[in-house]
Amino acid sequence: MTDATRVVAGTKLPAAGTWKVDPGHAEVGFVGRHFLLTKVRGRFTGVDATLEIGEKIEDTTVRAVIDMATVDSGDQTRDEHLRSGDFFDVEHHPRATFESVSVTASGSEATMVGNLTIKDVSHPVTLAVEYLGHARDPWGNDRAVFSARGKINREEWGLAWNMVLESGGLLVSKEIELVLEVEAIRSV
Repeated sequence: MTDATRVVAGTKLPAAGTWKVDPGHAEVGFVGRHFLLTKVRGRFTGVDATLEIGEKIEDTTVRAVIDMATVDSGDQTRDEHLRSGDFFDVEHHPRATFESVSVTASGSEATMVGNLTIKDVSHPVTLAVEYLGHARDPWGNDRAVFSARGKINREEWGLAWNMVLESGGLLVSKEIELVLEVEAIRSV
């Protein structure tokens, strides 16, 4: 087996090639505000993603498919509302996708821009990505670990349901933070 890492400009990074995200060790999450005060967190457990890490890091691509019905915010009533036509409308739009279009790297950090498609609406999203390191699991699989963050305005994807509060504020924030923590397994 060849090395799972390499040194690029003095920084240890994953080897070029295909890396598949392990859905059992992937946190594809979001954070919004309730009453514009309390943080509400959720995640999608159905994630299928592949990283094609380029010889030049700038040639790296990511393709992900998210099963929107797997949304889990820790509250069944809220999850059903998120699956409804008010938000994700999973009956008509069961999947969201992300496809990267550019990567700019500096050491173990990168900025990735990609197209996020939800409910057949696509918009560019910028993610701050950090490579956290490599580990070999007990079964001999090489894993690369990444963290990424970004912010979106959910209304750009037609996720506009809201309620005006007596105080004049909104029940649900428009700005949503995207939070990703993933392990990717090197394909052999």
